Amino acid sequence: MKRPIFRYLGMLIVAYSLSEIRSPLLAQDPYEQEDKNKKTDTEKQKQEFTKKLSEYKPDAIIIRDRRSNLIGLASSASEGVVGSDQIRTRPILRAGEVAELIPGVIVTQHSGGGKANQFFLRGFNLDHGTDLATSVDGMPVNNPSHAHGQGYTDLNFLIPELVEQMQYKKGVYYADQGDFASAGAFNISYFKALSKGIANVEGGSLGYARALLAKSYKLGPGDLLYAVESSHNDGPWTIPDNFRKANGVISYSVGDKRKGISLSGMGYRGSWHSTDQIPKRAVAEGKDPFDPNSDGLGRFDSVDKTDGGWSNRASLNLEAHHNDKSHEAKIQIYGIYYDLRLFSNNTYYLDDHERGDQHEQMDRRTVLGSKSSYKSVHEIFGLKMEDTVGLQIRRDYIFDGLFHTQSRARLEKLKEDNIIQLSTGAYYENKIQWAKKFRTVLGLRGDSYDFKVDDLETFISSRRIASIYSPKGSFIFGPWNKTEFYISAGKGFHSNDARGVVLKKDPADPLVRTSGGEFGIRMEPISGWQSTFSLWQLDMDSELLFTGDNATTEASRPSTRKGIEWANYYSFRSWLMIDADFATSKARFRDTDPAGNYIPGSIKSTFASGITVKDLDGYFGSIRVRYFGPRSLIEDNSEHSAASTTVNLQIGKNFGEDWSMVFEVFNLLNARVSDIDYYYASRLKNEPVGPSDGGYNDIHTHPAIPRSFRISVRSSF
Repeated sequence: MKRPIFRYLGMLIVAYSLSEIRSPLLAQDPYEQEDKNKKTDTEKQKQEFTKKLSEYKPDAIIIRDRRSNLIGLASSASEGVVGSDQIRTRPILRAGEVAELIPGVIVTQHSGGGKANQFFLRGFNLDHGTDLATSVDGMPVNNPSHAHGQGYTDLNFLIPELVEQMQYKKGVYYADQGDFASAGAFNISYFKALSKGIANVEGGSLGYARALLAKSYKLGPGDLLYAVESSHNDGPWTIPDNFRKANGVISYSVGDKRKGISLSGMGYRGSWHSTDQIPKRAVAEGKDPFDPNSDGLGRFDSVDKTDGGWSNRASLNLEAHHNDKSHEAKIQIYGIYYDLRLFSNNTYYLDDHERGDQHEQMDRRTVLGSKSSYKSVHEIFGLKMEDTVGLQIRRDYIFDGLFHTQSRARLEKLKEDNIIQLSTGAYYENKIQWAKKFRTVLGLRGDSYDFKVDDLETFISSRRIASIYSPKGSFIFGPWNKTEFYISAGKGFHSNDARGVVLKKDPADPLVRTSGGEFGIRMEPISGWQSTFSLWQLDMDSELLFTGDNATTEASRPSTRKGIEWANYYSFRSWLMIDADFATSKARFRDTDPAGNYIPGSIKSTFASGITVKDLDGYFGSIRVRYFGPRSLIEDNSEHSAASTTVNLQIGKNFGEDWSMVFEVFNLLNARVSDIDYYYASRLKNEPVGPSDGGYNDIHTHPAIPRSFRISVRSSF
């Protein structure tokens, strides 16, 4: 991949950096946040520096949120941390929207409330999580070889009040990140103990209600934490969502961030009705209230009134860690059960003119896995060095089914498979501080996959084994005047659905190569203003695209994406914070095809900004604006989705130390915009048989929620 801009910028920065290199004092203190231009030539300063280095412990620094200066810590400009304070002051419509605190991420929904969200980042329509690796407390959430698409990521079990912080990384430059992490990755960490209990009762328009109770106790040598949540939401739909959720967490942890062990369990159940995307041609016709056979639709109507589903999730997670000034060891063992029954009809009467095209997608799986890593900090020839080795193992036992249904009753079985998928990833990462203004992070990752599929129709068993190696690295220069420069590059991959991988005829590539590079800057122009800028590119050997006829994803053509991101967070006062994140990208297929080279669903630009007030005479809150840029919907760009802008508001008041009231308004300006749009062929019940494919190509849209409000009363105890 040609990247002359990265090469020339790198040459300039290297030349500047080499002019600064002196015989290093063992190493630069990686947590120094003072101006490095100050002279350190005196013997006293050298002794103080050496003393700090000898007293360094990995757990001594706690990165809380975007206010933290990551200069000297981060290995690229595209990684960061979001803290619990930011989450509490953000109006969140759906649990999965916690991910929108990551700069450049857009989270939407095109179906019922209990279905997985749709994600956008770095020029990708990530569908339900493909190429965005997601984990909670280290447990992976992406589901490979899922009935509703590769990497299906359901975050409905998330409880925002329990989130301690969210660590994110974008790009393919991190050795500890493997499958699905090409666009980015993030891990959500829950609190292990609460300073006070939480009792929260919420209510609002559109049939919304929620209750949460969470508390932790000292029990023996550790902390016992529990949380229970129940919620209901109808939404604005003609047939209410009736999304009902029951959720629970329990954990017991002993120790601290230096040495400790914890055991946690989670349980979730959700059920819902779906109002899926509808064709614009029917909305344009309007609904005739006097004609029961009219195909005209209102904005919040549905075509198939029986779409919906339910899902369950349970997990058990054991984690232990131990670190001191020269070593850090971690191990995690987890087990997950997840099932989904999803009834959806995206093409209506295109294939079956009489009974309709509704399908039931069934996925039931158990996941067993482990993660372990060991890091050592030492010196070689006076240079400080960190070496990390890690091993990640995951085994999925999957039962997938696809059925043709009518009003959720099965008409015929289309496919049933038993799948066993084993993945093993091992990595090595090396960090060296070569000089005061220059350090490197280099890594190598190897992944091996074993796909085994038993077709329950033909009773044929198929198997395929594949492996891939991914070098990664970053060169970091500075800091100068609290400004650090990064040149990062690496290779990554995503896996394909096992059922396509083992086909005898035209099988899909089991592991699809991705390659990326980035030039970045991290700086603090003035005190309290954290700013990052990155210029990036990502190549993919095979794109995964949504297909409307079967509501899943399939392998497509090779692609290239490139873009710019600029993220800013400014603590103007202790009580006033301002953030503004801008991203723009260009996504194209690399090969030549008469259909065109635009990638359907690829996002061009996003902007998110907000003003947050914290504890101003007891008042707090925020106002936020989100711009969701236009997307091409077809390869020749003849059809595209319009941009949308929405504004959300939160106002709260603390009454003493233990009580607060919060008022939230979503879509404050009541913008009539889409949450998501697609372009494909469909046929309504009373429409004549269309062209040769029997249907009519059209934009299918799912409207954003209109103006709605919520009020909550929170108590600490």
